[in-house]
Amino acid sequence: MKYLRKNSARRTSQRFNYRYDFRAINEQQVEDITLEFFYKPHTITLLLVIVVALLYIVMTREQGEADSNIWFGIVAVVFFFTVISILAFPNGPFTRPHPVVWRIIFGFSVLYFLMLVFLSFLTIEQVRTIMEWVDPAVIHAKREVDVIEEYAVNCSDVSIERLYSCLDIFAFAHFAGWGLKAMLLRSYTMAWTLSVLWEMTELFFMHLLPNFQECWWDQVILDVLVCNGLGIWVGMKVCEFLEMRHYRWESIKDIHTTSGKLRRAAMQFMPAHFSPVRWLDPNSGLMRVVGVFILLTVFMLSELNTFFLKHFLRYPSYHPFCWGRILLIGIISAPSLRQYYVYLTDTRCKRVGTQTWVYVAIVCVETIISLKFGAEEFTRTQLQNVLGWIL
Repeated sequence: MKYLRKNSARRTSQRFNYRYDFRAINEQQVEDITLEFFYKPHTITLLLVIVVALLYIVMTREQGEADSNIWFGIVAVVFFFTVISILAFPNGPFTRPHPVVWRIIFGFSVLYFLMLVFLSFLTIEQVRTIMEWVDPAVIHAKREVDVIEEYAVNCSDVSIERLYSCLDIFAFAHFAGWGLKAMLLRSYTMAWTLSVLWEMTELFFMHLLPNFQECWWDQVILDVLVCNGLGIWVGMKVCEFLEMRHYRWESIKDIHTTSGKLRRAAMQFMPAHFSPVRWLDPNSGLMRVVGVFILLTVFMLSELNTFFLKHFLRYPSYHPFCWGRILLIGIISAPSLRQYYVYLTDTRCKRVGTQTWVYVAIVCVETIISLKFGAEEFTRTQLQNVLGWIL
């Protein structure tokens, strides 16, 4: 009898840990509901509204050209998939500003993943045809490597004027990107490691991507110290500010002044809490070190895919195909990193979060597409460079 009670207690504990893992990783619960209307299910109402709206649009819309009909059909599919995401997908690890936002983001990441899987079965000519159909302007678009004949020219000519002339919109994007990465990682060590590793990555792959060829002062001064360094510093200062705040949330129903209600509504876009992270500590085991290594590798692959895709599929950096992907990857990185951190550091967590799974799958399929469409150029790959990059 005592044995049965002990086993029963163990099974109860295991079920509790399972519920804890699921809630913490995939289905974060909202503890303080300020406006009940926005947190109550309205599934039947939503179904009636969208069915009536679809009936009206389909029956009253004039049939246009084939391309127009296809566009409307694609938009409708994306819209209904987003609605299904809101109803069926998990909240994720965040509750601010609203779990619905993170369900939609997860839905877009799934759509992007499925699109990549579809593209991986096509030829480069078929992919180009789809891209040109989506945006005819891409037909005449030029990549940087097609416009700039030489990179890293006159590197011995270093002056304040030349350094200042390099501070363009891409330098600001560089700074903002590393600020975001620092806020996601919340670690000077991880951020600086990635910064240095990325500059080394450019050295190892500049024989494949000519725009990776930079002067030493461009890499060391402008990239590592100015753009990366300032971005990491600003991002970490924001993290320190959020970590030092005392979070005591008050329901908007308990606030009686208009200014107080408006301030509370604006604070809804702040994190519910902000705890410090520690990727490694003196007691870290081998698997945790391996987990951090995997994180760094996936980060590098994701960055490399940005350049590989626009190089092999032939579209410029300023095109929505490029910055739209970067924006999507940046947004889905937040819940993915949080889920991965909990999986890596919390011994009660036995499985990786769904958003992390989809993010890693996206990076892998992007890499597969790059290898497929850049197969001819990858034949010129210097094996020692690839091995050096991995090491």
